[in-house]
Amino acid sequence: MRRNIHLKLVLILVLLIVSLMVVVGAFLMNSVTGYYINEFYSQIAAAFGQDNADFVRDLQNTSEDETDGAAMIEAVLSAYEGVLGVDRRTRNFYVLDGSTGRCLAGSGPEPEGGLAVTPNLSKALRGKPGFESSVTADYMDAAIPITRGGQSYIVYILDNRQTAQALNSEMFSLIIEAMVLGLIISILLSFLLSKTMVRPLQRLTDGIELAAGGDFSHKLEVTSSDEIGQLTESFNAMAKQLQSTIAAVENERNKLDTLFLHMADGVVAFDREERVIHSNPAAARLLGRTFTQQDRYGELFGDLYTFTQAKAAKAGLTGSRTVDGRYLELLLAPFAREGQGGVLVLIHDVTEQREAEQQRKDFVANVSHELRTPLTNIKSYAETLNDGIGDLPPEMEKKFLGVILNESDRMTHILQDLLTLSRFDSGRSELHLTRFHFAKAVDDTYQAVLMDAQNHAHTIKLDLAEWLPQVRADRERIMQVMMNIVSNAIKYTPDGGRIVLSAGIDGDKVWMQVDDNGIGIPARDRDRIFERFYRVDKARSRQSGGTGLGLSIAQEIMLQHEGRLYLVDKDQPGLTIRMELPIAGPREEAGHEG
Repeated sequence: MRRNIHLKLVLILVLLIVSLMVVVGAFLMNSVTGYYINEFYSQIAAAFGQDNADFVRDLQNTSEDETDGAAMIEAVLSAYEGVLGVDRRTRNFYVLDGSTGRCLAGSGPEPEGGLAVTPNLSKALRGKPGFESSVTADYMDAAIPITRGGQSYIVYILDNRQTAQALNSEMFSLIIEAMVLGLIISILLSFLLSKTMVRPLQRLTDGIELAAGGDFSHKLEVTSSDEIGQLTESFNAMAKQLQSTIAAVENERNKLDTLFLHMADGVVAFDREERVIHSNPAAARLLGRTFTQQDRYGELFGDLYTFTQAKAAKAGLTGSRTVDGRYLELLLAPFAREGQGGVLVLIHDVTEQREAEQQRKDFVANVSHELRTPLTNIKSYAETLNDGIGDLPPEMEKKFLGVILNESDRMTHILQDLLTLSRFDSGRSELHLTRFHFAKAVDDTYQAVLMDAQNHAHTIKLDLAEWLPQVRADRERIMQVMMNIVSNAIKYTPDGGRIVLSAGIDGDKVWMQVDDNGIGIPARDRDRIFERFYRVDKARSRQSGGTGLGLSIAQEIMLQHEGRLYLVDKDQPGLTIRMELPIAGPREEAGHEG
């Protein structure tokens, strides 16, 4: 900085000195030239003016014995050289022929190449005196026409300006010397001024550099009360205020950084070029990816809103996304950063809330729906019994009480199924794993439902493979699944139907399949058959005592065993449902060995 100010001071003073010398020199040199020109023409005009009438008369008068007029004019001009300023060195006179301009005589030799026809000489040849001046010309001249003895002559005075040029050269040398002296003085003055200007500014600059580096503790010394001193005092006050402000901002920033890194919600910030500038670990975890500065907004969230839309939405925009089975709510809001716009994306995982809310809604709706019918029946039959005490036949009273008991059992069954599903959902249901013969379990199921099938006039057939291995599973739960499948086939097959119960082995799995020729399931309902409370024919299901939870419970049991329960496509009427169970049991045991 010191060098720059020194250079500026030197340049300013040099420019001042040079400008002053140039202006003064040009003025003086023009003044000298103008003075000599004015003096020359004033002197010539005075010599040929009325005050010197004798001189003009001597030039014009002739004598009787005169033979050479030009010589006489020369003699008169020689007598008046002092009046004309002729020094025969820089200024001479010439007598010219008034018609041709030929030189007839003079105070000095005629210039090489002859006298030039100047504007003044040209004017004299036309009979008029020539006293015109030219500042740019390198000569001064005057031409006066004279008539003597009937002959026309021209008195021509020529000055080559050597005197004026010599004086101008001397002046120019003086101006150059003064300019050099001024330059030396300007350099000395720049160093003198640096003591009062540059040093305080240098101290202020050093303090600013320290502040720019983050050091606000250095206090500058105030050495003067002028503007620089006031500036130094203001800087000290500003540095103190900045130190306290930055400390407070840094404290808040540390808090925000800690919150940003450990918050459960994800945050991704984009600059105005749509590049990622900030992201926290939660965002990478929720979106299942890492972020770099090469990532762009359009690649990540362009399917929701364009960057322009998100940047212009002052109130923010909302959206949603599903990533790896997680439900994410997104808030896109603009932000300002150092005068530049950007977009901030907040990511909130609402998977648990949505699932819990949906389960709550489904539970309330389904339980209310399922319990309404038995409660209505119980209330209706109880009111009938109450109103008809003593008037109803004993057989009818017994029948009504039987309906009430059946509906109560149905409600108990529903509540037991709900309790079972609740245990599955909460993870509190443990499997009691044992090894047992799969063929024996299938046969026990067959024997258990045989009488019920015969009561409906069904033909039920058991078809077992020649050999089935022992399996590792929760026998009670597997029997529950088997009973549910076969019981459904008996319930939903019209009386007199045909049911085939078969079992076999397929690689590392055993399977059981139930095939009937009953009412079947329409194609539109096949994908929802395992949903809770879902029934194809609700009226028929309730009439047969169904709750819509049996297959859901069976599916949950199979999932815990890492098995499968699914419908098998068939061309004939009816339904075929198949269960598959790994022989070795589940890899991740959800229970204990029994």
